[in-house]
Amino acid sequence: MQLICFLKTRSAVHNLKPDNVMKLHFKLILLMLCLNMLIACNTSSPKKPEEKVDNTSKTDVLSPKAFQTSMDGKNTNLYILKNKNGLEAAFTNYGARIISLKVPDQHGVQTDVVVGFSSIDQYIQSTEPYFGATIGRYGNRIAKGKFILDGITYTLSINNGVNSLHGGKKGFQDVLWDTKQLNEQSIAFSYVSKDMEEGYPGNLQVKVIYNLTDNNELKISYEATTDKKTVLNLTNHAFFNLNGEGSGTILNHQLQINADLYTPVDSTLIPTGKHEYVAETPFDFRKFSTIGKRITDDHEQLKNGKGYDHNYVLNDQNGSQMQHTARVEGDKSGIIMEVFTVEPGLQFYSGNFMQSKNIFKGGSKDDFRTAFCLETQHFPDSPNQPTFPSTVLNPGKLYNTSSVYKFSIKK
Repeated sequence: MQLICFLKTRSAVHNLKPDNVMKLHFKLILLMLCLNMLIACNTSSPKKPEEKVDNTSKTDVLSPKAFQTSMDGKNTNLYILKNKNGLEAAFTNYGARIISLKVPDQHGVQTDVVVGFSSIDQYIQSTEPYFGATIGRYGNRIAKGKFILDGITYTLSINNGVNSLHGGKKGFQDVLWDTKQLNEQSIAFSYVSKDMEEGYPGNLQVKVIYNLTDNNELKISYEATTDKKTVLNLTNHAFFNLNGEGSGTILNHQLQINADLYTPVDSTLIPTGKHEYVAETPFDFRKFSTIGKRITDDHEQLKNGKGYDHNYVLNDQNGSQMQHTARVEGDKSGIIMEVFTVEPGLQFYSGNFMQSKNIFKGGSKDDFRTAFCLETQHFPDSPNQPTFPSTVLNPGKLYNTSSVYKFSIKK
């Protein structure tokens, strides 16, 4: 284009008088400068370097120092497990509890699916003492804090209305455990619960082993022995949100539980002793359903629990083989969690008593129904319910049970 203009202009110059030639040349120079400036303005500027997407969770950094203190003559600490696929779990020996569990979501973003705190002090001061903790001696409730064993009445501490919950006022969540990190993917916590601690008979030696496998499983194994006949029901109280801690409600999570029956409860959440079918009730999760779909239905059991806080009688459990128990899908993250256990029961809790009184490690509060629990267990109040599977542990016998939480991505 510039060449054509130049040729036409040159032809015209020959017909001009000499005194006008200089003027024309000056105008041409100005014109060329303007054209060059326009061309330069229209040329696209260099591309800015692409911003990197932050694929880390908000809870990416836990300070070991925040978990280091002394209690009861022992030191607390922070422990990290990792597998080859990038899963990472954090633990503390205060309560032998899980603090965080990071798994990749459907976009590869590391997502912390276990809610918790960023320091030991927060766990001690929390209005909810069970976040992520090992629960014992007896997971769930025992009616009026009493049971009879071989004709002897044992009286437990009362800490939940008129009942004893999760081992009493100072259960396993509030004690320091001895720790041995077995390797990069396994850690063992052990504790000796003395005879009559919280009212339970027998010196009990307990061990809990967490193993983060390369199959993206968090396996929890429990072992215990006693020197006196006692009752025992161990579990873990991890609070999950598969969309990530601080992501909001869990009511849109999809849930499936492999159970035809559940154990209804009275107004104090003690089982009535009956087994009832889940069919045609809000408790039917045999097929996938959102947690919130029927949670506000006009049903006596939902009123008693202020939502779901009930034990499911798992199908096909024989006490020796690991069975598929439940499956949950995060509606935003695409993260899937499957639960396997040898236990006969599963407590499904929908976060009904979360009250926004505590601040999690990512800065969010423990708002109403922003986490759920799936606690593998024997049934609540079994020592007082002769038709329930026994929780008696005799001297010379090994208490041995395990559960698995397996993670994958929805395809």
